[in-house]
Amino acid sequence: MSTLFALSRAIEARDPHSSGHSARMAVMAEVVAERLGWDEADVEILRLGAALHDVGKGAIPERILRKPGPLDDDELEAMHRHPEEGARMVARHPELQLVVPAVLYHHERWDGSGYPMGIEGEGIPAEARVLAVVDAFDAMTTDRSYRRALPHSHALAELERCAGTQFDPEIVRVFVEAWRDGSLTGITVELQRAAS
Repeated sequence: MSTLFALSRAIEARDPHSSGHSARMAVMAEVVAERLGWDEADVEILRLGAALHDVGKGAIPERILRKPGPLDDDELEAMHRHPEEGARMVARHPELQLVVPAVLYHHERWDGSGYPMGIEGEGIPAEARVLAVVDAFDAMTTDRSYRRALPHSHALAELERCAGTQFDPEIVRVFVEAWRDGSLTGITVELQRAAS
């Protein structure tokens, strides 16, 4: 199991723009889950899912991960395989079986237009729905090889705009509420600062 966590850290190290991404996701996801009333066992599964959600990117060529512009169709197809690759890696560890759905489904969309399976709504496991929101927020608010970070206010507006299509609207509501009341703000900003 420690090999998976090492691989996850190595993947982030390959791309300076994603440094600290999984740690920020774990913190944000935990705050959301606690506000949703999850028990500690489910929160722990979520934390592990956040830590390992992108482990499948180890199978993606670096030239695709670090490409400064838009991905072509073949590159996009390769990138869309990372949840399945990651789920296969995680599934090899019996003690992580409950984490597999978070890794496999974190790019599914509320309206069914996500990947890899195209499932929708509450058919998407709850931990994957939380990870989808925090993953998108963190991606939007950090510099990437293909664009500069968005201001937090723009990222929050984008989450709200996509609630009910890309994201579970209740999870977006809870996330935005936690950001606006300061429960996430200081933690996330501090973690972003520490990663840069």
